Parts: sequence; C-alpha cells; structure tokens
Amino acid sequence: MHNLDSIDIFTSKDLETNQEVRWCPGCGDYAILNSVKKILPDLGQPKHEFVFVSGIGCSSRFPYYMNTYGMHSIHGRATAVATGLKITRPELSVWVITGDGDALSIGGNHLIHTLRRNPDLNILLFNNQIYGLTKGQYSPTSEYGKITKSTPFGSVDLPFNPLALCLGANATFIARTIDKDAKHQQEVYKRAYAHKGTSMVEIYQNCNVFNDHAFDVFTDKDLKLINGIYLEHGKPLTFDSGKKGIKLNGLQPEVIDLEQYSIDECMVHDEKDKTKAFILTQFFDNNLLPRPFGIIYCNNTKPTLEDGINAQISAAKIEDKKLAFNALLMTKSFWEVK
Repeated sequence: MHNLDSIDIFTSKDLETNQEVRWCPGCGDYAILNSVKKILPDLGQPKHEFVFVSGIGCSSRFPYYMNTYGMHSIHGRATAVATGLKITRPELSVWVITGDGDALSIGGNHLIHTLRRNPDLNILLFNNQIYGLTKGQYSPTSEYGKITKSTPFGSVDLPFNPLALCLGANATFIARTIDKDAKHQQEVYKRAYAHKGTSMVEIYQNCNVFNDHAFDVFTDKDLKLINGIYLEHGKPLTFDSGKKGIKLNGLQPEVIDLEQYSIDECMVHDEKDKTKAFILTQFFDNNLLPRPFGIIYCNNTKPTLEDGINAQISAAKIEDKKLAFNALLMTKSFWEVK
C-alpha cells in the first residue's frame, strides 16, 4: 500500500477515456465498469500503476474504457499475459477482465495454472452464461437444456461450477457478486485487491440481448431473499430476512426454519476454512439451497509466483559470476553432434 500523501489523488472521473462505451444498452457490463471506477481512487495506489488485461469477448472491451494502462490480448490468454507482467513489474496492480467463454473454454488451461501458481492478480470473471460477442451460442456455464443457435435442441452439457473449479485448482481467494448490487460489488473488489495472491471474483452479469433474465431469481426484490445468501465471516448462514438458516448434518448442508430451530445450530461462515468453502461451492448444484454471494474462501498463507521467481533472480545475481559461468560451461547436460 502507498502513502496517500505521496501520490497524485485521482477520482473516478479521471478514469474515463475518449472511447465510446459500446456495450448493448442495458448490459450488466456498465454496472461492473462503474463499480471498478468507483473503488480504484480509494485503494491508495497511483493511477499509472493500475493495469487491465483482457482476452476476447464483450467483457474484454473493458481496457478501452479505463484511463489506465491496459491490453486487449488473445482469446483465453489474458491470465498468461497478466502473469508475465506481474512477474516483471511486481509493483503494478494487475487486473484480468474475462468472461465465462474466454476463461473457462479456450482459456481454461491458463486459468487453472494461474490459480495454482498464485501470482498477485485480480481476476474478474463476467459470467452471463452465454457467448454474447459471437451472438448467442451456449457457453461452459450455460444450463443443461439451454436452447441457443449452437444447441437448437437444447444443450446436453452440464455446466461448469466456476468457483468449485477454481477451488480445485488451489485458488487462494474466491468470491461471487452480481451486477445489480453495486455496493456488494465494490466491497468484494476491495477485498480482492487487498488479497496477496490470485483473487477470483465471479460476477453474475445479465446479457439482455442473448440471455436476458438469467439471474432474475437473484435480483428480483422478493425472489433474491429466498434464492441468495450473503456471507459474512464469523456470522451464521441465514437468509430470507433471517427466517431460514443453513445447518450442517455431518458435511451435508440443510435448510432449517429459524422459527423452529435456534440460530446457534446454523453453520458459521469461516472464509479461511477450505472444507466449508468447498461445501458452499456445492450449493451451486442443489436447487434446494440458496446461492452464496460474498467471499467464499480467502487464504493469505500461500506464497506468490512473482515473489518466488524474483527471489531466485536476486540470489543468482549475488553468486560469483565466474563460478556460475564455469558451472554452466562444464555441465554434462549438452548435445554432441557427430
């Protein structure tokens, strides 16, 4: 973190560019863009040290709309480009902007290895459960039976559970938020920035052209009370305005009526507990359970990739250069051409 007195103060207005924002009217991407612009001036880092790297897709236009450094990179490879940047310029705050198709289809291999290596990146995964830029094909997160241009009889693929996938790749920070809740978005993004290591934030984002109303059950005034649960570290899992809670029967979560049960029987959220985090990710596959929003898992003990690499570089510079050269010259690991 930087001393605020020693840096140039900027506002969200200073993050605007001369580029016309060209998402479809009503797209959830606007809300995400505005929330990111809102929090950056509060993070205590100069504007020129923020970098946004994207892949390919509707979300990946993001760097054009941020008056910071940035790069619109290759389909599925944003995490690889961002990793290289973070290793060489560790002082930068590097953000990856990607979508469910970009990150989980062509970019799936890069994503899981980024999470495994744990560079200090902030990944924002815009999940609209559809391919929007290419006009409405089903994506790795589209629901079973989804009728699209590429699945006219309904998809027979089961969707990825993105946060379970990330936790399985040993991610050190996973969270979920939604485009229509600006305050929650901003809280989650600030936590992601503060995390030392790779933070993965899945954002439910409405595509009002090709997959409209996909997340109505989590945004409708009444429906969201019974279909979503907002996590707070150290607090019992309750929802539906405190009328219901989640109890663990062994490792199996169950909904309980808090008019009949004590709140003391509810599962208490511990964002440092990986077992509980795994249980929370499995709510995704159970329609009887509410969908968790907030910080699901946060582990600050795993070293970052750039710290490990730069420590090796520093150690190599200290060694006697002549001895190092001779060791390299006399090694037996060489090819003999006859």
